[in-house]
Amino acid sequence: MHSPNIVFVICDDLGINDLHCDGREDHNTPRLDALAAEGTRFTSAYASQAICSASRAGLLTGFNPARLHITTFLPGRPDGPAQRVLHPEIEMSIPTSIKTLPRYFKEAGYTTGLIGKWHVGNEPGPEEHGFDYVYRPSDGKSTEPSETEGGKAEYELTHKAIEFIEANQDKPFIAYLGHYTPHIPYTAKPSLIEKNKDAFEPVYAGLIEELDNSMGVLLDKIDELGLADNTIVVFTSDNGGLHVPEGGHQRVTHNTPFRAGKGYVYEGGQRVPLIVRWPKSIPAGRVIDTPVNNVDWIPTLLELIGAEAPTNLDGASFARGLLGGEIIERPLFWHFPHYTNQGGRPCGAMRDGDWLLVERYDVETAELYNLAADISEREDLAAENPQQLAAMQAALDTWRQEIGAQYNTPNPDCNEELFRKLYVDTDPSQFDPLNATDEQWAEIQQWSKDMLQARGK
Repeated sequence: MHSPNIVFVICDDLGINDLHCDGREDHNTPRLDALAAEGTRFTSAYASQAICSASRAGLLTGFNPARLHITTFLPGRPDGPAQRVLHPEIEMSIPTSIKTLPRYFKEAGYTTGLIGKWHVGNEPGPEEHGFDYVYRPSDGKSTEPSETEGGKAEYELTHKAIEFIEANQDKPFIAYLGHYTPHIPYTAKPSLIEKNKDAFEPVYAGLIEELDNSMGVLLDKIDELGLADNTIVVFTSDNGGLHVPEGGHQRVTHNTPFRAGKGYVYEGGQRVPLIVRWPKSIPAGRVIDTPVNNVDWIPTLLELIGAEAPTNLDGASFARGLLGGEIIERPLFWHFPHYTNQGGRPCGAMRDGDWLLVERYDVETAELYNLAADISEREDLAAENPQQLAAMQAALDTWRQEIGAQYNTPNPDCNEELFRKLYVDTDPSQFDPLNATDEQWAEIQQWSKDMLQARGK
């Protein structure tokens, strides 16, 4: 039997608890729940950045986005008057001088395929980075739900992935399937909306169920072809779920009990769902709480297939942990020097054991949370733990310098009144969608309109 195949599925803005198996009682995801039962599920899997392009760049290179100077979505958000600091000038693509995931696997004898979302720059594109087969209809594709399609081209992409798998089933392959689901704008079949009418957001719940159904089609085909035992299936997301109104959607999802969501360095923005199945070698029904990061995927997958893993990456292999052993815990770092459409502000973060540091760049303050006692990050312990705070701030600063992180500069045209209105008078990171009152919903929806207006949209 040849080296194991890999089917790597990455969703777009799927939150840490959007799957039923991760605790979301009002969502129906039976096929993904079964996948988790057949494999290993992670509860502390992190994105390398809480936003799409940067996170995908980290995954595809094994380098932290700050080292790549791709620290937000591409092409990025223009500077505006509400900002106290200016964004750094980021790179608009991953250069071919940096080896990406498909090239590693081509060198290991794999046929490589990209189906769906790329979103890390068009020049060079996925072909130049080593994908043998590319099907990329657009970055952000929406479709009209029908008997044969969902709201975000779930089945179109699934069938293209199946075509690639069928064409290459007699040799080792890696299929990288980038779903557009559940990124806004979205819709779902009326029947699924009705079925999920009691969910937090029925249309979103219908969309998630459609994603689950499409995963069932893919997994059934892998079984039908007799490939399941020799295929590593990875299911994950690029960043956390969207917890504030955006793009005409008055409510989207919630990341309870985690704080905030997409665009924030708090746990709701950076924790992502992660399921890994390989019946031949990965224990079934296991749940792992040890933190891992999506920059870890290149060394992890290379070790799983028996290939030599590079030692110069920011990522570290957790293959032994997947195979039943322990994962060595290490500090994790983030550098996110941008204001985001979701209300996030320029920040750095570090997780070290149970401690999480959040350092704001536009007001030069720092917050410290003990995740073991306060998973929702409500009690800032910085004042009570000055030594822990100082040690973590020093480590974060050293890390930023070592990787050549880009820094913000003051905004000479900042409108302080607008800054206070959008970021101080209302703190969108504190908004709790699941438990919000009508008054709080009205406030956050007005904040969303004010944010759009401040961006000139």
